[in-house]
Amino acid sequence: MLLVVAEYLTQYQSGFSVFQYLTLRGILAAGTALAISLLVGPVMIRRLNFHQVGQSVRDDGPESHLSKSGTPTMGGALLLVGIAASTLLWGDLSNPYLWIALLVTGSFGAVGWVDDYRKVVEGDSRGLPARWKLFWQSLAGFAAAFYLYLAFDSPVTTQLYIPFFKDFAWSMGPLFIVLTYFVIVGASNAVNLTDGLDGLAILPTVLVGTALGIIAYLTGRVDFAEYLHIPYIAGSGELAVFCGAIAGAGLGFLWFNTYPAQVFMGDVGALSLGAALGTVAVITRHEIVFFIMGGIFVLETVSVILQVASFKLTGKRIFRMAPIHHHYELKGWPEPRVIVRFWIITVMLVLFGLATLKLR
Repeated sequence: MLLVVAEYLTQYQSGFSVFQYLTLRGILAAGTALAISLLVGPVMIRRLNFHQVGQSVRDDGPESHLSKSGTPTMGGALLLVGIAASTLLWGDLSNPYLWIALLVTGSFGAVGWVDDYRKVVEGDSRGLPARWKLFWQSLAGFAAAFYLYLAFDSPVTTQLYIPFFKDFAWSMGPLFIVLTYFVIVGASNAVNLTDGLDGLAILPTVLVGTALGIIAYLTGRVDFAEYLHIPYIAGSGELAVFCGAIAGAGLGFLWFNTYPAQVFMGDVGALSLGAALGTVAVITRHEIVFFIMGGIFVLETVSVILQVASFKLTGKRIFRMAPIHHHYELKGWPEPRVIVRFWIITVMLVLFGLATLKLR
């Protein structure tokens, strides 16, 4: 929106042409989303407290979590407001990738909002039944997958790229739709599973989102793409603005979500953020690098799968409790220690993921 204004003003003052630079708009998007989160956050928390929109805590989990009962949830709506407003202000609204990212984020956020609303407002502990949650996620995921498959106008855009192999690319054809579905829906649920401790999910989301923003910028520049031997996706660079908004909104939310949390993001935030990251990874053709950088999300998901499979097949549990962050809590690790160590692991994984851009 502001890009159009800047383009108009350029004819009167050439200095406004600086807003054409993606790097500047990405930084401004992050700053705007951060400001929105910090300004709106206290108001939202007060309103959630007033309406008693509080988190219910399982009594079979770590005892330290019982004190969190009643903490306001559905704070992920704050993230969505910051991301959407900032992206619309600083993004090029003629770019289709920007819109598909926003629509996917909003769609998964809507599914999470219904689930949270049923749990904390209507008092239904089941929330949105799992089959219906998966149905609506699948509908949004397949819709995005079909759109991207039809919108991509180059063979490069539907190939699977493997890190460390600069000349290897697998042309997936229609299988691109299947991969895209699993990346978006899988990432959405992976972030949701990780969101079990104060700040545990949001900082890795910020770190991975920032890295994906860098990748989006590089894949949108033909010169950088050729130099790094990565696919050139025309128009994908605009997603750097979207990723900047995710980073800024996430840091603003972390201000209130850090231990001890004043607010939880709920499914409305976790499902939407995961889907947003997955969408950017697919568009930029860096799904495998995304899995590397989001290793904590992968670990949390695998721990749940292994726990359920082991219990159903043998009647025994592998972990004291899944997802795995609860396992370490039950082993005696204080919650802040679990959180910070998982953050440190994410920093290392993100750096390694970015390093793969050159190691080809």
